[in-house]
Amino acid sequence: MDKFVLKDDFIKLCQLMKAANMVSNGSDAKFLIQDGLVKVNGEVEYQRGKKIHAGDVVEYNGMKVTVE
Repeated sequence: MDKFVLKDDFIKLCQLMKAANMVSNGSDAKFLIQDGLVKVNGEVEYQRGKKIHAGDVVEYNGMKVTVE
């Protein structure tokens, strides 16, 4: 499981996926989220602008990122 350290209070899901190298660009993240392929804290998330805070876990395609 990879870790991502926040620089602010939160990061949007789409931005996190790109910053954590889960996808190559933001548009890929947008479509993956809309298709229901991304989970936040074990539940499918459809909002690409979802605010991700410290303690959240984002999963996609076997990759897991814990936000600190």
